[in-house]
Amino acid sequence: MEEKNLFEKLVDVSPGMEIWWDSSPVIFNNWCSKMLNKAAPENQEIMQAQFDRMYDKNSPETQLFRGVTTNPSLSLQAIQDDPPYWEEVAKTIVAENPGIDKESLFWSLYRTVVKRGSDMYLPLFEKSGFKEGYLSGQVDPRSSFDKDAMMKQAKDIATINPNVMIKVPGTKEGYDVIEELTALGISTNNTLTFILPQLVDCAESVKRGLETAKKNGVDLSKWRSVITHMESRYGDLGGLRDAAAEQGIELSDGDVRQAELAIFKKAYKYLEDNNLPSKMLSCSLRMGPTVNGQERIWHLEEKTGAAVVVTCPPSYIDVVMNFEGEKDIVFEKDRIHADPPKDVMDKLMRIPYFERAYAVDGYTRDEYNTHPALQRTAEQFSKATEEMVSFAASCL
Repeated sequence: MEEKNLFEKLVDVSPGMEIWWDSSPVIFNNWCSKMLNKAAPENQEIMQAQFDRMYDKNSPETQLFRGVTTNPSLSLQAIQDDPPYWEEVAKTIVAENPGIDKESLFWSLYRTVVKRGSDMYLPLFEKSGFKEGYLSGQVDPRSSFDKDAMMKQAKDIATINPNVMIKVPGTKEGYDVIEELTALGISTNNTLTFILPQLVDCAESVKRGLETAKKNGVDLSKWRSVITHMESRYGDLGGLRDAAAEQGIELSDGDVRQAELAIFKKAYKYLEDNNLPSKMLSCSLRMGPTVNGQERIWHLEEKTGAAVVVTCPPSYIDVVMNFEGEKDIVFEKDRIHADPPKDVMDKLMRIPYFERAYAVDGYTRDEYNTHPALQRTAEQFSKATEEMVSFAASCL
């Protein structure tokens, strides 16, 4: 195992890049313990040193993780990580709120998970002058198509801590919510986003919201905006391969990864060229592809030099830290501005599913809710939320 892991090496060659933890921070210590328990003895000391650099409550300004992304499904993982503790938390809430129903208990538990996690990152938030150390708290995924419900939930979540930014889905209704929250000076993270029209729509919605905020004299000292691209959810969950097959085209793993990266890079360039204040956030990362017998990590390699957020779940960090081919990964300077291979792009542009996703005007806002990646992801997140509600019900 190398002294520095690949995330640290990536940041070293990418000024302005932030690595975020894609889960509730409350599980971090247990995760570290599990990782150490399964590590080879000769790697344990190196690994512990890397963990110490990932999250450092005594010196937050130097730590690797600069923020956190969560949602109700990730909050459920936090509860599942220590059920007895959260059962006691639930009992306390019930005792203080006689007659509480399962939905209200779920929301109180969710707010508690968000509070505990964001507390852990408040020192970094303060040390960075309120620019880093944010934790994303998502509105209820079951409300993704209900503007009024999302606004109510967003305003409530925003009161938990000053470093809580609101995760809002990239639905037709979601972009109105993002613009209105921005106008109030509330930080946002646009999620359930897969295609260039959504990413551009968010950036422009934020721009309009900022103009309103400034006109109204709103305090923006603790405000920021990130725009998430759910990369493999576009390529894999959304059905890119199936769409290609309908056109008689077979896509390799590398072609799929390049399709995802092409959309991300074009959005990054759009924000750069138009001097927009939002920051791109890369999530749903995968290993691969295998090139000439060597496994690569294009989702990381192709982002060198990018001033973006890269958020990584514990499972992905585990795989990357224990990647046997880590010595063979060399981060080339400024790959974020390298164009995708022409032959791959020529192939992809023959697939309407990709061609529309790659065009700024490929979808209207009214069409976002019909995109298969959005529909399937919203369904998965809603199901996970129902599991958290079921846990709440079991505590009544």
